Parts: sequence; C-alpha cells; structure tokens
Amino acid sequence: MGDRRATMRDVAAAAGVSLKTVSRVVNGEDFVRPDTAERVHDAIARLGFQRNDLARTLRDGGRTRSLGLVIEDVANPFYSQIARGVEDVARAGGRLVISGSSDEDPARELLLIRSLCERRVDGLLIVPSETGDPRRRAELIAGTPAVFLDRPPDTDTVPVDADTVLIDNVGGARTAVEHLLAHGHRRIACLADLPEIFTARQRHHGYREALAAHGVPADPALVRTGRHDVRSAGYAMTELLALPDPPTAVFTGNNLLTIGALRAIGAAAARVALVGFDDFELADLLATPVTVIAHEPADMGRRAAELLEARIRGDTSRPARILLPTRLIVRGSGEIPPAQRGGSQGRGR
Repeated sequence: MGDRRATMRDVAAAAGVSLKTVSRVVNGEDFVRPDTAERVHDAIARLGFQRNDLARTLRDGGRTRSLGLVIEDVANPFYSQIARGVEDVARAGGRLVISGSSDEDPARELLLIRSLCERRVDGLLIVPSETGDPRRRAELIAGTPAVFLDRPPDTDTVPVDADTVLIDNVGGARTAVEHLLAHGHRRIACLADLPEIFTARQRHHGYREALAAHGVPADPALVRTGRHDVRSAGYAMTELLALPDPPTAVFTGNNLLTIGALRAIGAAAARVALVGFDDFELADLLATPVTVIAHEPADMGRRAAELLEARIRGDTSRPARILLPTRLIVRGSGEIPPAQRGGSQGRGR
C-alpha cells in the first residue's frame, strides 16, 4: 500500500467482511461473532489501521476538542509566551491548540482563520492584523466563539461582539518616559513599530503624553516609527546618535526594537539611557542590565483562553475588555544620567 493510510474499506477486504462489520468492531459494538472480530483485529494490526476520530467528529457535527490560535510570529518570544499560556488552559480543558503565524499579512491571516474554521475548532484566539479586512474576518468567524488579544478588532468598520484582552500600552509607555525624565533627561528619543499597529500607536501616544505632562516639547527629529525588526531599529538608533544634538535617552517600543537599539548603542560606545517595552531573556545579565516595562504575555494567553473556554461552554454575558497592567523593572540602563553639555553631547568616552 506504500505510504497510503489504510482505510476501513482496506480492513474489510483483508478480513473478508463487510464495511459495517469493521465499523462495529472498531466502535466496540455488539452483534459480531468472536471469530469474525478476531479476523478484523488481525487485519487492523497487519495493515496498521488507525481510526480517524477527527473525521468522525466532523461528520457527526460535534466538537473537535481544539482551539485555533492566530498570532503574528511564533518565533517572537512575546508570542511564544502567549501561546504557552493558551496551551496551559487548553490542556486543562482537554483541548489541543492549533496555531499559525500571520506575519502581519492580511491574506495569510484570513487563510489561517478559514483553515481553522474548516477544521471545526471549538473557538478562535486571534491577534488581528492591523491591515486586514475586518469584514472578511467577521464573516469567517461567524458562528465560532472568538477572543481577540494584544490588539482589538476594528469595531468601527464592522461590529464584533467578542472578548478582548489587551496590555496597558499607554500607561506603560508613559511610565517609561516619566522614569527617564525623573533622571534628568529631556532629549528622549522614541523607536516605534509600524504606525498601523495598535500597540505601536498606543505606546507612541504614551511617550508623547509623558513629555507633554512635564512641559517637554516633542521633537519629531527624535522619533523613528515604522521599525519592525532588530535590524531596522539598529539603523534608526545609529541615525539618532549621529544627530548634531543626539538624544541622551531612548524609549523603545518592543523587545525587538530594544535589542536593535542596544546593538547600535554598543557599537557607537554611546552613553545613552534606555527603557524598553517588553522584558526579554538575558536583559538582566547584560553589562548594563536593561530597565524595562514588563508584563506577562503568558497571562494574556491564559486570560484570553479562559474567556474563550467560558464562551464555548455557553457564557452569553456581555463581551469583556480586559486591560492587563504593566510594571517598571529598574536594572540600570534607564538610570544612566545625561552627560554634561558642551563636550560629549551624551556620548561615551
């Protein structure tokens, strides 16, 4: 039979019985003679037949005991921690998690959602693409319980009655910048992700709020948006350090941008304070440990999965919007004071 998977029809032919008889044996039903059942079991063992419980469930219109998870990039530690939190809840409920990365590609996001719905997942957890089509997304998930996390759905375009779990992006960014201001900095740069991304917009807003609250004018020359990975963040930080009046501090909008900025600062031997949004592995073990705005991505995954589990079990209460807190972890990089003017302009010696 080569690599082809054995079917019940193959078992019936090998055992010399009807397809119905094989079905009765496989499902443990009565009314099969012992010698006939033995022939069927022998054929099953010989052919390596395995029952396809998923196909059976789909035929019966039942649940598949599975959840679909659509995230941006499973390779990013932030999203892998979210996935782990989802898996913890799913495992406790006897469900399997099927996940996929949209790569911020709206077409890929819709394809993933469609594929998961075709597999009859019991519910969906979605980090929505900011440039996606909310109408097509809503059409695809209609009838399937869904929870959005990290970013809300675009309810201005199409109403979606779904739970949402978010981070306090504005408050966290505001705390980061206020911390730098408290240490004497006024030339504070900002590295932000793509402006169409909800979290990037929110964190940039928090940056501006903190400056305004302390009477510090926002300097557009110190802001770099549209930085989506480590390399682009490094280039942006290098540009900032080359300014005639460079920043003495920088707020970075996510873990990847923080790493890119740190590489550029290290390469230039610059003396620049830094507070980054998102904690990351080894941040506390660098030569100058990194001060961060921390939160719990795994907790976000758990909370979202718990809401979804409740919906699957019949909860019909009003959609919840949960805002998870952030906290400042002081380690050293955010506490570097600005250098005296007139010499190094904030650079190292």
